[in-house]
Amino acid sequence: MQVSLNWLKNYVDLDGYTPDELASLITKAGIEVDGVAYFAEESTGVVVGYVESCEQHPNADKLKLCQVDVGDETLQIVCGAPNVAAGQKVAVAKPGAVLPGNFKIKKTKLRGEESQGMICSLDELGVKEAYLSKDAADGIHVFANQVEIGADVTEYLNLDDAILEFDLTPNRADALSMIGVAYEVAAILDREVRLPEESVETIADKATDRVTIKVEAKEDNPYYGAFVIKDIKVDPAPQWMQNHLMAAGIRPINNVVDITNYVLLEYGQPLHAFDFDKFASDQVVVRRATDQEKIVTIDDVERTLTTDHLVITNGTVPTAIAGVMGGADSEVSDETTTVLLETAYFDPKRVRIGSKDHQLRSESSTRFEKGVDPNRVRKAGQRAARLLAEYANGTVLNGISEFDQLDRSEKQITITTERVNNRLGTEIEASEIAVIFEKLRFQFVQDGDTFQITVPTRRQDITIFEDILEEVARIYGYDHLPYTLPEGGQHAGQLTKNQQLKRYVKQFMEGAGLMEAITYSLTTDDRAKLLISPEVEAVSKSAVRLSRPMTEEHSTLRQSLLPEMLHTLSYNVARKEQNLGYYEIGNIFIGKEEVVKTQPKEKLRLSGALTGKWITHEWQQEAKSVDFYLAKGILDELFTRLKVTPTYKQIEMKQMHPGRTAQIFIDDVAIGFIGQVHPLVEKAFDLKETYVFDLDLDYLFAIHNDEPSFTKIPRYPSIKRDVALIVDESVTAADLETTIIEAGGEWLQNVHVFDVYQGEHLEESKKSLALSLLYFNPERTLKDEEVEASFEVILEKVKAEYDAVLRA
Repeated sequence: MQVSLNWLKNYVDLDGYTPDELASLITKAGIEVDGVAYFAEESTGVVVGYVESCEQHPNADKLKLCQVDVGDETLQIVCGAPNVAAGQKVAVAKPGAVLPGNFKIKKTKLRGEESQGMICSLDELGVKEAYLSKDAADGIHVFANQVEIGADVTEYLNLDDAILEFDLTPNRADALSMIGVAYEVAAILDREVRLPEESVETIADKATDRVTIKVEAKEDNPYYGAFVIKDIKVDPAPQWMQNHLMAAGIRPINNVVDITNYVLLEYGQPLHAFDFDKFASDQVVVRRATDQEKIVTIDDVERTLTTDHLVITNGTVPTAIAGVMGGADSEVSDETTTVLLETAYFDPKRVRIGSKDHQLRSESSTRFEKGVDPNRVRKAGQRAARLLAEYANGTVLNGISEFDQLDRSEKQITITTERVNNRLGTEIEASEIAVIFEKLRFQFVQDGDTFQITVPTRRQDITIFEDILEEVARIYGYDHLPYTLPEGGQHAGQLTKNQQLKRYVKQFMEGAGLMEAITYSLTTDDRAKLLISPEVEAVSKSAVRLSRPMTEEHSTLRQSLLPEMLHTLSYNVARKEQNLGYYEIGNIFIGKEEVVKTQPKEKLRLSGALTGKWITHEWQQEAKSVDFYLAKGILDELFTRLKVTPTYKQIEMKQMHPGRTAQIFIDDVAIGFIGQVHPLVEKAFDLKETYVFDLDLDYLFAIHNDEPSFTKIPRYPSIKRDVALIVDESVTAADLETTIIEAGGEWLQNVHVFDVYQGEHLEESKKSLALSLLYFNPERTLKDEEVEASFEVILEKVKAEYDAVLRA
């Protein structure tokens, strides 16, 4: 909602407050003001001028030579606007004037003729083109009303207006109108509200003699009223009305349409004007549409209706989709002379269906969907009829033809001072609460400390005690509520061990180059059966399905984080993001029984998925793709930092590559797996080679030893030995490493594989594993003989267990 402060001043006194101060007060009272904007940039030296004469420029076909009276002098101005003419009152920037963008006006010569200023368009005065009518956008601005020659144009054109952008919550539909905002601001500033004049002079002819109302869908339309105004003259709306509409973000069209839009914003009550002659009927019938019924709306689009849509008809064909958009057949045009003015209350749900189905979101549908004030429906029609009589030369027929079964009752809520103070922690006196209700314009009966409040229908968001309590708190001032600390222990808050470890793991994963993913806990039945870690699958009886899922896409609790992560990878790869690495920390849900009767068991897991290139150095023409060892290297470093030693054992798993998957153990306890996704699963997700891992974080956190430790910086040199062993193809590097560590003795500090070879000069069933052995004694320098003795023991051990041979 865009709130023009110049418009708001018509209803409440804003003197003494700047736009920013007012925005701050409104925000503190509960309605957030997103920002303060200005209708136009500041300009100076622009006045009203009268074009005394307008002749063709002697040296240019498209220029005119104008003599313009600006009050204290007459200026010769060269103008190229196509709509400039003698007898007009226009906006003139005199020499020395400064227009928006710091554009300074000087005397100059154009094609040999002196020009002493500039005749301006609204666009040149800083008004946004999006808000201008077509005529105003195509040329200079011409004043339609009586304006004083030589006067500053700022007030006439609303150039000094400030606009507050309200970010309204769905419950505050009352603030979708200028009157509603006026009530709010008046309560905040403790000032009176000036309501607009609604009375209108009518003739003896009755509206009921010209049109009758028949409502068949009474629940959808409990009130429908029709005013009839004849002798209409369609012209531009008065300048002040156009100014207010443009400030609210609405483009002026003509006086009839502009008046309905003006009252819509003023009262929050949508109206619609039909050309009564085109309406071609003396009755209005409101009903549900028939299936496949057609209507051409005022945007010239043919729309197909269903029985869910509410329509206004002339008894035969639809002339409007109720609360959404009118039909083209009865649209007001320049030839319109008689108007049927509709004011109605439509069921919010029914309007929402029509708006959503036809993708027609409008100012009217928004207000109907949130709920309009039932006591303001007829008043808004009377206000519009008055304005049509005054600014469209209309003659208003007596009375209103209507159907009325609308509930206008006001809710009653009882509160006590004690209960208010108990909830707010305050000591507000009953007299202060009474003043707050007076500020809010709520009727009430006070009996000591008890209040019986009558909630006005404009505030349909107030239904229970807590709603009234909020009104008291915000008008009293949230800043005035006492500050209190929670009762309980005096210990400062801190993270638990598991919270600290969880943050540490996140930081490590992001430092390793992975991005965090957050996926839904709910997935499909099929995905819930994918990529389940073996130790989870062994204890899970079944996937847990919701009894009433909103959609099948989110119907089953996940048993693994990986399926939804692969779906996320697939989504991004389809959008040309080829090189991706994700991790996620989240819960899985293990069904403890075939038929779910109890809550599933939750387990915290860490999962990751990588695909594409990991390193790309285009300048060096180097690229490294994601592979098993990259994923394993990330996990190995994590295990090192968590001070645990993992064991990897090859395993065959469903949906995983049979030769590139390993189960992970710590002290013979299975904690997860790592490997490549099976090519068929990759194809199903439209992915190329993808590697994943899945770990049991609950177990890792449980065994984690957080006792600080450190290793001294070595004072003595280490000795490194490299060895290449020929073994059977079936021997794993991990088993060989374990055997070497066991046989190496106390000075062998580290063993790792740095190469594997199969091919020429080796038997088909053999492979060569190259390992690096690091020896170190923190107390003294090792001797070559000590290292050699350990080395010999290692060779004997691996020969005995694996028939390993030292490669020459």
